[in-house]
Amino acid sequence: MDFYPLRVASMQQLPGDGAVLTFAVADENRDRFGFKPGQFLTLRATLEGEEVRRSYSIAAGPGEPLRIGVKRVSGGRFSTFVHDRVRVGDLMEVMAPQGRFVLPSSEGQNRHVIAIAAGSGITPVLGLARQALLHEPHTRFTLVYSNRTRDSVMFGEEIEALKDRFLGRFDFIPVFTRPGEVDAPLFEGRITGDKVKALAAALIDFKGAERVFLCGPGDMIKSCRDALFELGLTREQVVHEFFGPPGLKARAALVMPAPNAVGGHSVTVILDGSRHSLLVKDGETVLQAALAAGLKAPYACAGGMCSTCRAKIVSGSARMLLNYSLEPWEIERGFTLACQAVPTSEALVVDWDAM
Repeated sequence: MDFYPLRVASMQQLPGDGAVLTFAVADENRDRFGFKPGQFLTLRATLEGEEVRRSYSIAAGPGEPLRIGVKRVSGGRFSTFVHDRVRVGDLMEVMAPQGRFVLPSSEGQNRHVIAIAAGSGITPVLGLARQALLHEPHTRFTLVYSNRTRDSVMFGEEIEALKDRFLGRFDFIPVFTRPGEVDAPLFEGRITGDKVKALAAALIDFKGAERVFLCGPGDMIKSCRDALFELGLTREQVVHEFFGPPGLKARAALVMPAPNAVGGHSVTVILDGSRHSLLVKDGETVLQAALAAGLKAPYACAGGMCSTCRAKIVSGSARMLLNYSLEPWEIERGFTLACQAVPTSEALVVDWDAM
């Protein structure tokens, strides 16, 4: 997938060391950058001579200007670059919107949608909330949002404005992890599976929701997802998106050799209609080998979370080291994440063009 230059139209600082970047989209790119609330953009920059990519969720509802939220991460190369060096008027390299963390249309029906977010995980959830509240008069939206303190709430003013405007349709339940921020134990501490069960017992009918969206750190999502399943929700009802994926370079250190592998693996990749032969070393992923060979293979997070690198195994076999984005039906049909796919057969054919 290609990158396109988008100009930064505005930048706004947020509480909690966050910033909002709004992009101006030229007419020739308007269709390409049409988005669904909840999707993400992948940005690319060359930092100290190295290409660095990061994915950031879109924080906008239908028809609104294209904008993302970027929280400064301690030691984060890309977030530091955005906060310290990017200015209004700059051009940034941006990939077209992607992602499946989206809310299906209500088709005018009554429904209840719930979202549980932590920290910068509010970014895509805000777009979902704006879609539901501003464009679907029969949708109720409940937001459970965890932050360390009241002063660190990203988009706090926008959330409060939605709450005031949509009384009766929007329930906002803030949770704080720093002791002393609230008096009620139910709204204090990290969001865990036990917290979800407590909220279910006291306040929220999770099982009656059409969708429950989870967005935040992996531990939170896993714990909450398991609790929701225990409460009787189906897999279709629970949608999640992990935040904080490691980059490709950091991920490489996590790769373990493929079991029973001797020497390299002969891998053929199909990309943009052409076939390319690669020798993939023991423990190396298909994506790493493709990039090392100079191929313009699609990828974004390189951490098994965004599915940008999804490809289909035509023949042979591979195992995924991590998978936070592919659904069981996709795996059954032979799809894999190239950034996580380690060959386990002597020969492997992977098709990036398969849909």
